[in-house]
Amino acid sequence: MKPLRIALTKGRLESSTAKLMEKAGLDCSALHDKGRRLILPVGDSLEAVLAKAGDVITYLEHGVCDLGVVGKDVIMERGGQFFEILDLKFGKCGFALAAPKGADFYGGYGGKTIATKYPNVARRFFQGKNMDVRVIKIEGSVELAPLLGLADGIVDLVETGATLRENGLMVVEPVAEVSARLIVNAASLKLRKGEIEDLAARLEARLDK
Repeated sequence: MKPLRIALTKGRLESSTAKLMEKAGLDCSALHDKGRRLILPVGDSLEAVLAKAGDVITYLEHGVCDLGVVGKDVIMERGGQFFEILDLKFGKCGFALAAPKGADFYGGYGGKTIATKYPNVARRFFQGKNMDVRVIKIEGSVELAPLLGLADGIVDLVETGATLRENGLMVVEPVAEVSARLIVNAASLKLRKGEIEDLAARLEARLDK
């Protein structure tokens, strides 16, 4: 039978996943010496595909990968047809609502404008508060939007808060916690349930160890 194929988010999540897989007894030497290769063997029963975060979900949904490792931020924004089976406990940060320091974001009666790279996350957050806001999607540094007067606040990923502070912004309210998740293609979970559950159990046993 062909190896299980797992799509890994390139960069820090890829590196952290490789460390976890090694703790679980998998040979990740090819990942450490990959050169320009994007499909690499992991032990005898697994094959890693290196991809951008959003593409991890795409590859699972189209059935070319069985499993994937992607941040909860991408899952919350994109959604999709897959199962989320394990919180991997690394890549931790959080979505937060931030606004200029000293501003009363919830004050006044006028409508608010929010800048964000994650419009779906932002809309759901404010819908939960029964607030009607205008959401503007920004591709680059969202911190610029309040500084330029384009938005009253931002919804973005925050790790330490240093970038916010350096740009005169403050966290108004946390939105959601984020970490890396192991996701699985629905068809693969039916057809190769035993293999997938075994791998997930091996990884889970090595979390925080």
